[in-house]
Amino acid sequence: MKAAIQAFFDPQTSTVSYLVSDPASGRAVIIDPVLDYDPKSARTSTGSADALLAAVQAGQMTVDWILETHAHADHLSAAPYIKAATGAKVAIGEHIRAVQTTFAPIFGASDVTGDGAPFDRLLQDGEILMAGGLNIEVMNTPGHTPACVSYRIADNIFVGDTLFMPDYGTARADFPGGDARTLFRSIRRILAHPADTHLWMCHDYKAPGRDTPAWHSTVGEERAKNIHVHDGVSEEDFVALRTARDKTLPMPVLILPSVQVNIRAGHMPPADADGHVYLKLPVNRI
Repeated sequence: MKAAIQAFFDPQTSTVSYLVSDPASGRAVIIDPVLDYDPKSARTSTGSADALLAAVQAGQMTVDWILETHAHADHLSAAPYIKAATGAKVAIGEHIRAVQTTFAPIFGASDVTGDGAPFDRLLQDGEILMAGGLNIEVMNTPGHTPACVSYRIADNIFVGDTLFMPDYGTARADFPGGDARTLFRSIRRILAHPADTHLWMCHDYKAPGRDTPAWHSTVGEERAKNIHVHDGVSEEDFVALRTARDKTLPMPVLILPSVQVNIRAGHMPPADADGHVYLKLPVNRI
């Protein structure tokens, strides 16, 4: 089975969304779709998601799944918008429950009960999803967050925020529930695959000296060149490096709107009594 992969890069959040399809059947999945959000005006738009839907229509595809690699802190998910247009189900790793339980009180989100709702499917490690001839293996890869998963489709792994391009390194591990040691072990699990396995990143922030965004690497390239976890870097070395680096990093620009929306599977909070939707800014909480 040969998967057809189309990548869609959002320069505002440096996020890469993917449309992965089975050419024989026309069945497809969308991974990590972006809802455009302007933090200055608090307005949303759907240009990024519409580009995905246009490709679906052009290819006469049927989207079976919208797959989230985790509850993102850097962009809002367009999963509900894509679902409304395609009828696809929204899935995420089962440990989203822990992320919901951690963050719901921070945002006063009484509608988020920590049971995984409103996601349609909570995925277990090793579970297999199908979309036509696509065989999609779920891999738990926590560390950046407790709920991070990667998706393996044939010789491709969609790694979410776990890994970046070799010249940029790895995800941070200092969010609530994150853990650098766990992240290292998740990365080594990914890098245990054959050297020619294709790795597809969820972000590229462009390392110093590189002006062009990139989001495709291989296991062999990461093992040889990743500045944080190339072969020879021990777990202790990585934990020390990652912990020190994380102390220097600012919070993502969109973390406050993103997390409270994404623990709701991309849905906005319930409307207030006046009929309007409001996002909350928890002062001195994060």
